[in-house]
Amino acid sequence: MNATSPVGALLLCRAEPEAVRPVAHLLRERMLLAPAGDGWSVLVPEGKPWRDGGAEGADAEPVDRVVAGWAAALAVGSAWPVLALWWDGERAGHTLASGFRRPVGYVWLADGTPAGEDEAMRTFAERLGLDPVPDVQALEALTRPDPDVDARIRLRELLAVLGRIGLALPPGLDPDMPGDRLYAAADERPEAEPITWTGWRGAVRAELDAVENSRLGPWLRGPRARLLGGAQVAAGLPLALWGMGRRSGGWACAGVLLMTHGALGLAYDRFRAGEGEGAAGVSARGSGVESTGPL
Repeated sequence: MNATSPVGALLLCRAEPEAVRPVAHLLRERMLLAPAGDGWSVLVPEGKPWRDGGAEGADAEPVDRVVAGWAAALAVGSAWPVLALWWDGERAGHTLASGFRRPVGYVWLADGTPAGEDEAMRTFAERLGLDPVPDVQALEALTRPDPDVDARIRLRELLAVLGRIGLALPPGLDPDMPGDRLYAAADERPEAEPITWTGWRGAVRAELDAVENSRLGPWLRGPRARLLGGAQVAAGLPLALWGMGRRSGGWACAGVLLMTHGALGLAYDRFRAGEGEGAAGVSARGSGVESTGPL
């Protein structure tokens, strides 16, 4: 990498495309979704937020800030972690988001000089379930100076470690490529599908169906749903305000999605409760027994 290196990013989700698709729609960004190995998917963004900026006249937002917000938004309420890889002419790095836990990441300068904390890399390995001996040792090697290794090679070595837990990027998706070339390369893959915004109603319905059939399904009903929904709304509001104050579209999106998840969870719990009461009433009438409440 050098001062003229392109800007780009990839979002790696540890889930099949079927699970990622409904959540990715909520980002309302033009992306391509494709399988990326055993139990992994990759989202390839078009790259407008860091190429063109936000509001008219605004400077382009740093790529690491944008994709960190996207990763956090995708991971909120999901049963799987999201890893954002990013690079520009001066640095490269990654950010791992997993549920409500604080994101962890690491940065290298363009020449490969480590510029992160060793503890962050160990936390990264733990959250992804990497082997505590060979895999962690390989990751720790990425935190030590090496004059023969630049940031692009660091990212490739990171991907090689993740290959031990099933990650395999489609051909043509290589770190240090500009976002438009990454998008074009992904678009040529027959298994890639576009993520297009179809409106809140369709996206929300698809997401709720996907979550209910996942390990988080029990959290959509009963006291746990109300507890989780309230916590998401309470956490999302300050995050959204902070993101808007910093003009960070990614983090503002994460806050809005967090509030949306919470509000939908609360509404969905009430909807399911109403369905249950209605079904109970129908069952009672069908059996000829009138429900009069407790005796």
